[in-house]
Order: sequence, then structure tokens, then C-alpha cells
Amino acid sequence: MEITVDTIISIAGLFIGGGGGAFFMWRWQRRKAKAEAQTEEVRMAQAVQDTYQEMLEDKQKEVADNQRLIADLRADRDHYRKENNELRQRQDQTDERVRDLAEQVARNGRIVKAMRPFLCYDLKCKKRQRVQQSECEEVKDIEPLDIKDM
Repeated sequence: MEITVDTIISIAGLFIGGGGGAFFMWRWQRRKAKAEAQTEEVRMAQAVQDTYQEMLEDKQKEVADNQRLIADLRADRDHYRKENNELRQRQDQTDERVRDLAEQVARNGRIVKAMRPFLCYDLKCKKRQRVQQSECEEVKDIEPLDIKDM
């Protein structure tokens, strides 16, 4: 059994073409699968990152809208507080005026009551007796009293 160069080349060719080629093909496919897995991992990580960014932007918009809404509500609250205070102040002023007017009416009533004994519709009367207006016939012709007549 003699091994010739042709036999060695044939065995090497069989090994390289068959078994050796399969070994190298298997290694190449393994590297290719690993690279594809890494690429897929990167793609998934990028998708997760994009989703996170979208969620973050949506949250920032929501926060900005909420801050704007809060500012509007505070402005409305301040406006209504101011209006309420103004109305309360006006009501207090009106109450004070009504009290003053009630005091004036009461004072005028006391003055009129005090003057009643001196009222007489009969201008010739020296006794200054109190006379009802309906009893006096000359009411239409009454002249205002001067201070010197008193």
C-alpha cells in the first residue's frame, strides 16, 4: 500500500471539500447567527429606547398641560377672590350707609316729634295748638314760616 501524492491530494480534497468544508461552513453559520442575534438585540434595544423617548415626551406634554391648567386655575381663583373681596367691601360700605341713613331718619323723626307741639296750620293762632292737616281748611294757602315770626 503505497500512498501516492495523488491519493494524498484526493484525501485532502475530500476533507476540504466534504468534512473540512462542512466544519468551516458550520463555523461561518455560527458566527453569522451570533452576528444576527447581536443585530437583533441592538434593534430591540433601539425600539425600547424609542418607546421610552415617546413615553417621556408624552409625559412632558402632560406635565406642561397640567402646569398650564394649574396656572389658569390659580389665576381664576385669584380673580374670584379679588372680586369676592371687592363685593364684600362694597356690601360693608352699603351697610354702613344704610346704618347712617337709619340714624339720620331716626334723628329727623325725633326732630319732627319735638317740633310737633309748635306746628299749627292756622297762621293766626297764637297758642300753637296741634291741628290735624285734614281739619285745617287753609292748608293750601300756607306760607312758609320765617324765623322772625317765631
